[in-house]
Amino acid sequence: MAERDSETALVDLPERRSNRPVRFFHYIELALMRGLLGFFRLMSVDTASALAGKFLRYVGPLIRPASLRAERNIKKIHPDWSQDQIHNVIRDAWENLGRTSGEFAHHDKLGPSTGRVEIAGKEILDRVIANGRPVIFVTGHFANWELFMPALTQCGVDYGFVYRAANNPLTDELIINHRAKTMSRHQIPKGKRGGRILVQSLSDGQSVVMLVDQKLNSGISVPFMGKPAMTAPAAARLALKYDAPLIYLGLERLEGAYFRLTVREPLEFTPTGKSADDIYALTKKINELLEADINARPGQWLWFHRRWPKE
Repeated sequence: MAERDSETALVDLPERRSNRPVRFFHYIELALMRGLLGFFRLMSVDTASALAGKFLRYVGPLIRPASLRAERNIKKIHPDWSQDQIHNVIRDAWENLGRTSGEFAHHDKLGPSTGRVEIAGKEILDRVIANGRPVIFVTGHFANWELFMPALTQCGVDYGFVYRAANNPLTDELIINHRAKTMSRHQIPKGKRGGRILVQSLSDGQSVVMLVDQKLNSGISVPFMGKPAMTAPAAARLALKYDAPLIYLGLERLEGAYFRLTVREPLEFTPTGKSADDIYALTKKINELLEADINARPGQWLWFHRRWPKE
């Protein structure tokens, strides 16, 4: 383990995004983010989580563009829900987002080693480590989705994770360095910049983690929550190409800053040899797993992104 940690420490971190020039307001955003990280770091993880969660539970619904988007999304999927049901889920989602933000400063205090993340299916991770065969972990924006990576790190899994670069190049660099301390230095930016790294990671025998619940305009249309949705097919495509098992990870916020990570057995799938059909079918299976977790705990999913096309 010490030898692997030493090798990992030599891994270069990705450069901050370079396709956007640094503007004056980017420095203001950076200062605000550093201030918030420092502010939350002064508190216990429980206090930071509760304070940020309570703040966004009441202030978040006033951010109308995001709240209206969430409302449209929920109405599309649950047209029979009352306004009270919809607004309760939106408030829960804002609180979960707030808690996730407050907990960002405390990743070193969150994970299996601290007793704050219990793991169901730990034996599956142990098999992954023992086999030494790369797998593709797939999941979505549930509970505190940042905790998938610290949990895998603390369990001894060798992995890289795909992330969306922040719009602000300066905060992008800050987040990259912050995550490297408790997650993995093997960070793979989405898009062309990270495509080659992603393929190389699997070729080198390293597992990857992908959050696959967001819209991808250049993806394929696959049912999601009963509605057609443009979906990223990369996880299915890579699994089929490299014969890598697909393992679904679920995360549930139990109470406050305590969580349960559920590791599923590898998805069972027999390829037909028809590439497009296989990618569609496997992506649909992944979406069905995401749907089950969203339906079980709708207030712990990030409803605010543009997941479905406008009607």
